[in-house]
Amino acid sequence: MTNIRPVLLSGGAGTRLWPVSRLAFPKQLLPIADNQTMLQATAGRVAGAGFLDMLVVGDEEHRFFIEDQLALSGLTPAAILLEPEGRNTAAAIALAANWVTTQGQDDLLLVLPSDHVIRDVEAFRAAVQAARPAAEQGGLVTFGIRPDRPHTGYGYIEVGDEGSTLQGIPRVAAFVEKPSVELAREYIAGGRFLWNSGMFLYRASAILEELERYEPEIAAAVAQASQESSADGSFVRPGARAFASSPSISIDFAVMEKTAKAFVIPVDIGWSDVGSWEALWDIGPKDADENVLQGPVISLDSKGCLVRSEHGAVVVALGLRNIGVVATRDAILVTDMACSQEVKQAVELLREQGHETATSAVEVFRPWGSYQTTDKGERFQTKRIVVKPGASLSLQKHHHRSEHWIVVKGTAEVTIGDEVRLLQENESTFISAGTLHRLANPGRVPLHLIEVQCGPYLGEDDIVRVDDHYGRHMSPDHSS
Repeated sequence: MTNIRPVLLSGGAGTRLWPVSRLAFPKQLLPIADNQTMLQATAGRVAGAGFLDMLVVGDEEHRFFIEDQLALSGLTPAAILLEPEGRNTAAAIALAANWVTTQGQDDLLLVLPSDHVIRDVEAFRAAVQAARPAAEQGGLVTFGIRPDRPHTGYGYIEVGDEGSTLQGIPRVAAFVEKPSVELAREYIAGGRFLWNSGMFLYRASAILEELERYEPEIAAAVAQASQESSADGSFVRPGARAFASSPSISIDFAVMEKTAKAFVIPVDIGWSDVGSWEALWDIGPKDADENVLQGPVISLDSKGCLVRSEHGAVVVALGLRNIGVVATRDAILVTDMACSQEVKQAVELLREQGHETATSAVEVFRPWGSYQTTDKGERFQTKRIVVKPGASLSLQKHHHRSEHWIVVKGTAEVTIGDEVRLLQENESTFISAGTLHRLANPGRVPLHLIEVQCGPYLGEDDIVRVDDHYGRHMSPDHSS
C-alpha cells in the first residue's frame, strides 16, 4: 500500500477568532479549544502507525513556534515548508506535493488544515483508511461532513449518483458556496449535501497533474520555486520570487470544482473548523444555562452565551441572551452570536484605521520567549520579558534609547560591550544608548525581567543587530 504523508496547512490571517487570535499569532498556534494548541492536536491525530513523518506548510514568521510546538509533543516533521508569502491553499498543497516528488516518492497526501477540531479521532482514522483505495487509484478524495443543521458558514458538497463511484466512494456532483439559510435548509432536507471540510487525500502526482491541467501558472510557479529551495535544518525555503508569482487561489477553485476525479467520503467525526466564536460555543462545555464560560467569569441570568476572559480581568455577564464576550489585555469583543462570522470585517476596519490590535497582541511571542508592554508614556516604556531556558536574544544596540533591566525570576547572562556577567533575582543593570548588548538565559527555568526604556525615540525599528541565532539580522523587531 502507498504510504500516507500528512500535510498540515498552518497559514491563516488570525481574523476569525479575534481578539484572541491575531495575524502575528493565529489560532492554530494557540490552545483555543483544548489544553494543547490546535496545531499540536492536529499533528497528534496523524502521528504513529500508518503515517509517515508529516510535512507542515507555514509562514516564515511562525517557523520556530511550529518547530517548538511539535517538539513539545515529541514530534519531528519531515520538513517545515516556509511560504515566502501566503498564496492560498493551491500553492501550499503544490509545494508539499513537489517536495514529495523531489524525494523520488509518490505518497498519498493527507491534507489537513491545522486549525480544525475533530472529537472522534478513531472515526477520523477509519475514514482515512476507507478513502485510501480510491486515492491509490488516482481519485482526489475529500471528506464531507454529515450536517446536523442548516449551517450558513460552511461550503457544501453535493454527492453524485450512486452508480458513479470509485472503490465504493461516490463522485462529487458539485461544490457549493456558503448558502442562505433557506437554501441550507433545502440542502439538509434533500439529504445529498455534506459540509466541505477542506480535508483531502490524494497522490502527490495526481494533484500535480490536475493543477497542471487547470491552473498551469500555479503548477509552473511552485515547481520553479521548489527547484530553487534551500534547506536549513527542518526548514525548507522555496524560491521567493517564483513562489510569489503564483496566482493566489484555493485548491477548491483551482482544481476540485473543475476536475472529473473528485470523490467524497461522508464522515461523522465530531468536526468543526472553529471558524467563529459561535463555532467555539457550539463545541464548548456548557453550564445549565447553555453558557460556555472561561476564566474569571460570573454569569447571572444569562443564557446561550460565550464569555471568555483571557488574562485575569473579571467579566460579569448580566441578563444576556446569545451574546459572545471575549476580553483580552488590550481588546474586548462583544457580539451577537449570530453575527460572529463577521468578526473579520471588524478586524479589517481596525487595520484600515491603523489599530495595532488588528495584527499584534500585548504579549508578543518570539523564538526565545515573549514580551509584553506594561506601561508607556513620553520618553519611557516598560516591558516584561520572559526568556526560555537556554535561549538568548540577538546581540544588538539602539541609537536613541537606554535600557534598565531588573531580574524578577531566574538567572540572566548579560553581555554589555566586552563584559559578560550573571544577574540573579532582584539584581539590575543599565545599558546606555549605542552600547552593544545581549540577554541570555543560561538556566533551566524561564527568566523573567522588567525592562525600562528611556529616550527620545522608542520605536521598534531602533535596533541594529550584530549577531542573531535565528537568522533575523535585517528585520527590525525589538527584544529579539
